[in-house]
Amino acid sequence: MDDGQARERLVLGAHWGFVAFFAGIAGYHFVTLVMSFVMSGRFGGYDPLELRDVGPLLILAFLPTLVLGLGPAVGSRVWGQGLSTDFGLKPTWRDVRIGLACGAAALAAGYLLNLLLLAVYGTDGDDRTFSDVSPSPITELSGTAEGDTVWLVLAAVIVVLAAPVTEELLFRGTLWNAMGFHRLPSWVILLVTALVFAQLHGEAARTIALFGQGIAIGLARYLSGRVSAAVIAHAANNLPPAVLLFAAR
Repeated sequence: MDDGQARERLVLGAHWGFVAFFAGIAGYHFVTLVMSFVMSGRFGGYDPLELRDVGPLLILAFLPTLVLGLGPAVGSRVWGQGLSTDFGLKPTWRDVRIGLACGAAALAAGYLLNLLLLAVYGTDGDDRTFSDVSPSPITELSGTAEGDTVWLVLAAVIVVLAAPVTEELLFRGTLWNAMGFHRLPSWVILLVTALVFAQLHGEAARTIALFGQGIAIGLARYLSGRVSAAVIAHAANNLPPAVLLFAAR
């Protein structure tokens, strides 16, 4: 099967893509709301963006991000042909090569754009994020998980492996396929998914850097026609900060 046939197969049945996408977003916000309500009374103002030195709650902070993948997973099972067929989640060696190259590009884009923004606007000391697409949430872990190495390792596994899968299923999976089903040009889909990816992180100061990273990660999907390459790019983007975290301990 050539690349054109592979791309065509991945948009088959993608009429349900928008439903799955918005279901994933709704699930994220619902879980965040429930966690905020439940934890606020016990911990004096629980903030899901802030990782805490309380063992399992360190992992709980990632729950909304992990929920992002439920919409695509359920949609694929109910209306589609399964995650492997609908999204191309079984990586090939070509996916690995493209993913690693695009992951390196995402790291470079995030680093350079953040340096540029820092030079232009300075810093307000707030570098929090709801997810894991830059070093900032990883470095927060180093200051909040002293003595909780097991939980820190599990959090790093989520950041490097689980979160890239759920986020890419949502952005470069269902949203990409849905727009492809409606015959939008691939370059438009690349830009739109990168923009949505950046906006949904809710960090105005870092939107440009996140947009650049989103383009680099999206290029893996654009070049390969498969979500697995984007997952590898996303994971490669998140790996160095996690390694540096443990090297500094």
